[in-house]
Amino acid sequence: MTSTALQQAPPHQNIMLAFAASTGLSDTSREPRRYLWTDAFAVCNYLELYRQTGKQTYLQLALALVDQVHQVLGQHRKDSAYNGWLCGLEAEEARQHPTLGGLRIGKELNERLPGETADESREWNQDGQYFHYLTKWMHALVCVTRDTENYVYTQWAVELAKAAHAAFVYTTVPGGSRRMYWKMSIDLSRPLVDSMGQHDPLDGLITYLTLQAMAKRAPEQYSMPTLDTEIQDMSAMCAGQRWATADALGIGGLATDTYRLVQLIEQHHLDESARLEDLLHDLEYSLHALVANNLLSFPVTHRLAFRELG
Repeated sequence: MTSTALQQAPPHQNIMLAFAASTGLSDTSREPRRYLWTDAFAVCNYLELYRQTGKQTYLQLALALVDQVHQVLGQHRKDSAYNGWLCGLEAEEARQHPTLGGLRIGKELNERLPGETADESREWNQDGQYFHYLTKWMHALVCVTRDTENYVYTQWAVELAKAAHAAFVYTTVPGGSRRMYWKMSIDLSRPLVDSMGQHDPLDGLITYLTLQAMAKRAPEQYSMPTLDTEIQDMSAMCAGQRWATADALGIGGLATDTYRLVQLIEQHHLDESARLEDLLHDLEYSLHALVANNLLSFPVTHRLAFRELG
């Protein structure tokens, strides 16, 4: 992307054009730098710019970003003892099903080795797979289908949901309740962080419901496995839970999930009004807690833009 093109575009478009160049998406002279969370939002941004402007450039950036994420984060790291696609398929077949093995986070450091003692501060910078990053990518893929009417993206999202659910969700004891790991290894074979994210079951449920609704619209030639079992698991984990939080990033995620549930109710006629009422109550409580804690008045040394922009 040339400096002239950047100067001619409006500021909000400049941000995304610069992002494409600096991360090696449009500037092929740069080594691609992919990070799943950021890239999921970037795909949605490019699609929105396409809808606003009608410019094919932004649609092509969205599609190119999806391909590059799969090529980079769907394969093992260059500094890994392993190589090839995470799903274990040969290259040609893997490109047809790039999400069957999940997608790496894209952290700077390689994952913690089996038997290696965990270092909490170091773990934040080590690779692996996060469930709440994978759901963001599932959502981005569904958005691509919405704007292109190409259901292969939804098929990839459903395949990713099946793979993620099988790895992250487990039973505490035989016949016991279901829980989720927060972070898994790159190959989804072992948990790296055992604790469960507060909103992961809710995020998973609403994402699965969205995928299921979109998959039902797919033409017959697409092979779309159902998510009935996965939805049942998530519904059980969500039963009786309260979602209120004082964490700014968590509040943003809760607001997004609430909005997506509204869309499902309005567009797909899901009977989820009771859940929506509970979410709105917890969201209102969370916003009051954020104000009461006066977080935004803290010195910048005690704040993190990533969380506040949630």
